[in-house]
Amino acid sequence: MSPAAEALRSRLRDRRPRIAMILGSGLGPLGDSVEDALRIPFADIPGFPVSAVSGHSGTLIAGRLAGIEVLVLSGRVHFYERGDAAAMRPAIEALAAIGIEVLVLTNAAGSLREEMGPGSVMLIEDHIAFSGANPLIGEPSDGRFVGLTAAYDPDLRAAFRAAADFIGVSVHAGVYMWFSGPSFETPAEIRMARVLGADAVGMSTVPEAILARFFGLRVLAASVVTNYGAGMTGAELSHDETKEMAPKGGARLARVLSALLPEIEHP
Repeated sequence: MSPAAEALRSRLRDRRPRIAMILGSGLGPLGDSVEDALRIPFADIPGFPVSAVSGHSGTLIAGRLAGIEVLVLSGRVHFYERGDAAAMRPAIEALAAIGIEVLVLTNAAGSLREEMGPGSVMLIEDHIAFSGANPLIGEPSDGRFVGLTAAYDPDLRAAFRAAADFIGVSVHAGVYMWFSGPSFETPAEIRMARVLGADAVGMSTVPEAILARFFGLRVLAASVVTNYGAGMTGAELSHDETKEMAPKGGARLARVLSALLPEIEHP
């Protein structure tokens, strides 16, 4: 067991969550809703990466959401911060080692569909890794040849849709394209992404999904739409807009996850 996993197991004591979540930019309020919360700064966990991006607090929160034991990682390290697609590997490896079985990934994303405006939630059905990087480059074992035909677990996706329908929250579904960032995409790149079949674009999540599958975790992912892609409205994009709009869609996503978690824990 890695030093990070040992430190987590020691700090969690008798807590035994099976579900973990990684929160994207501006989605911190979801972490604030965790009850009976134990908060551990990433900096206090050996090997955990610490982000310098505003809107990512870099805190691990253990507690209960909708009555279910969860671990919430409020913040992540992005590829663009270090040029390292495997930056989140120590964290995800530790989660798997302490018994996490399901990883829920969330992010803030730009919409490529007119009908999917800011504040919407998009269930990720598949991805396009446009950055050209992969977090398993350099992994020596044959485990690096991870199959991604069902990277985003079909049963979890079906449960997400059912939970949204049950509580009357409208959600979209589509393909997420990962750009390296940190600059936003150009209008030409957005036109290309639409031609290639993407429905949303962003700067995270794909490396974590690949790492999670490498470590045997089931993956569910959803985007909160904060803006339209470059060139779709004529307005310039900014990280401030992302942080401002994310909580609006984040509240909608939080409602769906609250309805979903009991179904994952007790299928």
